[in-house]
Amino acid sequence: MNTNSKMIAVIGLLFISTTMLAQASLPYREVPPNPEKYSAGTVAARLIDGLGFRFYWATDGLTESNLNFKPSKDGRTIGQTVQHIYEMSFMVVNATTNTVNQRADTTLTFAKMRELTLNNLYQASGTLKKSDDLENMKIIYEGRNGKVEYPFWNHLNGPIADCLWHVGQIVSMRRTDGNPIAGNLSFFSGKVVE
Repeated sequence: MNTNSKMIAVIGLLFISTTMLAQASLPYREVPPNPEKYSAGTVAARLIDGLGFRFYWATDGLTESNLNFKPSKDGRTIGQTVQHIYEMSFMVVNATTNTVNQRADTTLTFAKMRELTLNNLYQASGTLKKSDDLENMKIIYEGRNGKVEYPFWNHLNGPIADCLWHVGQIVSMRRTDGNPIAGNLSFFSGKVVE
């Protein structure tokens, strides 16, 4: 093996190691342990945890070819669907902190969007687990006509439900493209079956 080949092999191993390390540090490989009590906040948080677990595995191991796959000429690609969920993940986390929604940076790589989406969901869940004050958690937009606020109810049937819908689309599209999700998952328990 010549020097260039050795160098390429080392760079390849570093890339694989870095990617595996980054994957290991992402939340939602499994659903976090059950909260100790039922409350409005813990139930809403658990819904987001289920979304995070499903998104983690729906997007795990996607290839460049998968990201460009779309079921029809008028449909979204998997990559565009991931981007849409990424954008809505800011709505999810912002509602838990009453932060005004801004446009998300859509120039990021797939890996970075995936990481930020999972972290946004994890942060939102953590905030909800500590609070039952859902009445004061608003989806907030600010524009030329002033500030517009929507109650947490819209959060449930809006961005959270929409994200779940789109995660299912990713699962279906990647299966159609020949790369189904891992088969060792229990969505009922939120665990990886080893």
